[in-house]
Amino acid sequence: MSNYLQTVEDVYEQAANAPDANLCCTQSPVWNLPDLRVPPIMLQMNYGCGSTVNPRDLRPEDTILYVGVGGGLEALQFAYFTRRPGGVIAVDPVAAMRGKAQANFIEAARLNPWFRPEFVRVLDGNALKLPVESNSVSVAAQNCLFNVFKENELEQALAEVMRVLRIGGFFTTSDPITPTALPEAFRADEIARARCLSGCQTFDDYVATLVNAGFGRVDVRARIPYRLVTPGEYPNLTQAVLLESVEVVAYKVPDGLDGPAIFTGRHAIYGGAAATHADDSGLALPRGIPVAVSDAAAARLARHADIVVTPSTFHARGAGCC
Repeated sequence: MSNYLQTVEDVYEQAANAPDANLCCTQSPVWNLPDLRVPPIMLQMNYGCGSTVNPRDLRPEDTILYVGVGGGLEALQFAYFTRRPGGVIAVDPVAAMRGKAQANFIEAARLNPWFRPEFVRVLDGNALKLPVESNSVSVAAQNCLFNVFKENELEQALAEVMRVLRIGGFFTTSDPITPTALPEAFRADEIARARCLSGCQTFDDYVATLVNAGFGRVDVRARIPYRLVTPGEYPNLTQAVLLESVEVVAYKVPDGLDGPAIFTGRHAIYGGAAATHADDSGLALPRGIPVAVSDAAAARLARHADIVVTPSTFHARGAGCC
């Protein structure tokens, strides 16, 4: 194991034994779902930078893999939708974290009559070699974990996600990103990397990494401020950097007509004389109705004088066909 990965495990072992409110934490509210009561300890151990759970995505028949169980919060939320033994598989290499999560699931069962601890199967393993069969899950998820990996390990971790996902399945992911490339001296800070700060990619690199892993469609669901890091706190920085948190869903589907389809919340609105604008891609734009389009399709459609293309909102909700 690489030295920095051992540092990551050491940091999370400490966080398992003593909840750390400043470790890769999000202030986003937890989903308020009917009949779901979250144990307070899970909230204290919410070591994420966003959310990978969206009720619109999930079905009772899904088999969901969660990489890096943490305190078990998101695994519990996923189990809310599957509600069967082994419907959620949670993988974590840190024994202390697995133990804490399993204890938290027992407490969750006490608070929630619909939940049983066996709804979440907790396994010893890591993102670089997932202990799960190929093509066996419909959903994979990770929150504020993959940003700690360096390039080679990140490629390996994403290859593992692609291996275990079924065709048509999706990877829901949240990580910190940086508006500008971080100084190499800061990136070499293993503790800052383990704490989800110095390993951040730029947004373009983050999306490109997913595309290069083979995902044919990527939806950007959110992009929000995450953490301000300063030279006073980290002397290896030359200036303050406002990191962001990005929430993304990447689908194991073929590329579209324009190549990999990246949706960042752009829309195309046709304003011509005909009732509908149609092109060779199969896209139909009813007159006056906004249609979600990929960034590549937006660039193509912007060449038409009678089509208005909106800027990215970084909040894609329901993608179109291109």
